[in-house]
Amino acid sequence: MVEENTTPTSTTKHDFFETQAVLDLKRWFQAIISSHKTLFTLLWLAAFTSAFLWQRDAVSGLVVMHGGGESLKKSESSLLYPKLRPVGFSLVDFGGVGDGVTMNTKAFERAVSEISKLGEKGGGQLNVPPGRWLTAPFNLTSHITLFLHQDAVILGVQDEKYWPLVPALPSYGYGREHPGPRYTSLIHGQNLTDVVITGHNGTINGQGQTWWTKYLQKVLNHTRGPLVQILWSSDILITNITLRDSPFWTLHPYDCKNVTIKNLTILAPVYRAPNTDGIDPGKTDSCEDMLIENCYISVGDDAIAIKSGWDQYGIAYGKPSKNIVIRNLVVRSNVSAGISIGSEMSGGVSNVTVENILVWKSRRAIRIKTAPGRGGFVRQISYKNLTFENCRVGIVVKTDYNQHPDAGYDPKALPLLEDISFTGVRGQAVRVPVRIQGSQDIPVRNVTFKDMFVGLISKRVKKKKHIFQCAFVRGQVIGTIFPAPCENFDQYNEQGQLVKHAVSWNVTDIDYQI
Repeated sequence: MVEENTTPTSTTKHDFFETQAVLDLKRWFQAIISSHKTLFTLLWLAAFTSAFLWQRDAVSGLVVMHGGGESLKKSESSLLYPKLRPVGFSLVDFGGVGDGVTMNTKAFERAVSEISKLGEKGGGQLNVPPGRWLTAPFNLTSHITLFLHQDAVILGVQDEKYWPLVPALPSYGYGREHPGPRYTSLIHGQNLTDVVITGHNGTINGQGQTWWTKYLQKVLNHTRGPLVQILWSSDILITNITLRDSPFWTLHPYDCKNVTIKNLTILAPVYRAPNTDGIDPGKTDSCEDMLIENCYISVGDDAIAIKSGWDQYGIAYGKPSKNIVIRNLVVRSNVSAGISIGSEMSGGVSNVTVENILVWKSRRAIRIKTAPGRGGFVRQISYKNLTFENCRVGIVVKTDYNQHPDAGYDPKALPLLEDISFTGVRGQAVRVPVRIQGSQDIPVRNVTFKDMFVGLISKRVKKKKHIFQCAFVRGQVIGTIFPAPCENFDQYNEQGQLVKHAVSWNVTDIDYQI
């Protein structure tokens, strides 16, 4: 059945809720920065409520109501999908059966094939109705909207024999876990333009438990596949859905331009769900012009990891990740970090803004990691309005993360780290607020701290001289911060007047025993 689009999308309501959500979040972070400790817990709880309200409110703005404004019911017959394309289809029209048992791969393939014929007419929308839609991996096409009802769940089949093998990413040389090809993603697209994945907070579930077990048992012969991977594409919007239990990386835009990711919930167990990064732009690989906002992410690896290729392969590919804004997130990573850059950053990472972030109950909050052999650069990185709650380490820069694809890397290919700033950092129950570990070969240059107060785990307070840790770093501190900086930094007052010169930029005070 073809649904002709005669009603425009209700954008006014959507814009109102979205604007309100952003304003509410900004007020929330300002409150954290100015409040005293007794308010911290209440604000922390408010963050979680806000994360889910963002999704509910933003989604409600997409709904086009019936003429009389009748309430929408959960049944397929009464749900009026937003008209984002001139033509819409239901997966049922192509033989889909949402019983959680029937394979729907052919139904998805037939639907995508039909929409691929409509590019000159503005494309088409594939509506996934309520149900549990089991499928093997399938490809998207240009000018498509994949729309998931709130009770729709796309399930990835667990048997790897249904997952095709695809070539290794050129900037990685081979599969991240094994030489040779890798498994494709559940939802895949490459060389596309104008792709939308959205819905009423429906779910894409990779059913990764079987994959994680086989990986930990070392019985897989190829690198696991991501949940959603889009390569060499532009004008991508992914919003208002839940992604969960990916076999490997969850959402992986690779060498894409003009990407917007917003209002997502991304979930995986925080233990024994290896490499289930939330959003990886190059894994966010080599992406340009990207916005990530208003998301809740709790996974078994980095919540967000910005990358751009691995050692000699990334250097040869030569595509940086740049012009990226990440804002208004609540994230958790119990085994890795909330927001990471690297360690695969051989194509370079630059012009990144990370702001209004709450990292809770995580091993690390913010991390930049690299190593000799990477080459490339990390520069012009700005962190603003960060809040750490119960994190082992707040800010980490590590330059000896020595994982390499093979023996062909050049150890003399040294990365450049410079022009990194931290403004408005708050936290409590943090063991080590700062650990910047440069080296003689890879110094960290021009790092700025301003307006930072991070509360410590009480039993560690007496070891203050070891909680702002430095090695081969040079930069400046503006105003008073807590904990006090190491001696590698020039110190300025609020008026910009030099108060104290750094003692020596190569002072080393790294203590992994804390």
